[in-house]
Amino acid sequence: MKIGLITRNENGWHSIQLRNAMKSLNITPLCFRFPDLVARVKCKPILSIKRVNILEDLNAIIARSIGRGSLEEIVFRMDLLHRLERLGMLIINPAESIECAVDKYYALTLLEEQGLPVPRTVVTENPDEALEAFYELGENVVLKPIFGSRGIGITRVSDPDVAIRVFNTISFHHGVLYLQEFIPHGGSDIRAFVIGDRVLAAMRRVADNWKTNVSLGAKAKSIKLNEEIENLALKAAKTIGCKVAGVDILEKPEGPVIIEINSQPGWSGLQSVTPVNIAEEIVKYIITELK
Repeated sequence: MKIGLITRNENGWHSIQLRNAMKSLNITPLCFRFPDLVARVKCKPILSIKRVNILEDLNAIIARSIGRGSLEEIVFRMDLLHRLERLGMLIINPAESIECAVDKYYALTLLEEQGLPVPRTVVTENPDEALEAFYELGENVVLKPIFGSRGIGITRVSDPDVAIRVFNTISFHHGVLYLQEFIPHGGSDIRAFVIGDRVLAAMRRVADNWKTNVSLGAKAKSIKLNEEIENLALKAAKTIGCKVAGVDILEKPEGPVIIEINSQPGWSGLQSVTPVNIAEEIVKYIITELK
């Protein structure tokens, strides 16, 4: 058996974990980047990398990273994943779930439509409307890029004068203003790591400030989820269509709220506080899906 791993860096921590897990299960890993692929129409091979025929030589693909790129490059990469799926290739995660999860607004609407708890959020291109939303949301908001991860570009705004300047600047550069109510959380949140129909492991991320990303310095602590939060994480991943997902949850006095779904989640922080080999569990799940 051979499994492809799409990654920007085959020697990065996550790539090494997945490669080692494959080898321990007698699977041959093949690492490659999207720019290395060649697609063909009306001639074969349909998709290849050097001398490897993707459809004939690989059993499945882990899309660990879509990578940065122009709109044209990103659309083409997703087109490749969609075509491979139509031709029967198992992709983790499915292309549609990656597209859903990466778009914060779209993902949040899907969660809300399924009756799942999400924060009050206002999205607009108009800075004047954004300022009205700022007051509507209690003059304490988190401003996020619609596309982004690891807490990069996220800003908390609680001053009207700052809000005006920030909103106008983003609008001038043709950005979308995505405002979410700030939820006091005591510097901690929950990350549930979902594989298939189970929560494999979970952690509480504790930070010295309101940003709780491990990549930004938050500390991880292993926790056992209660039934309510575990079910929320599973329903959220299923709604977005993710087979493997990181579900971020905040706890309000009224109950838990889903903040975000990650379709290409990192797990170095979680791995440091759980005895479960996460990479190995991902590969075992793929083997089960292939059967």
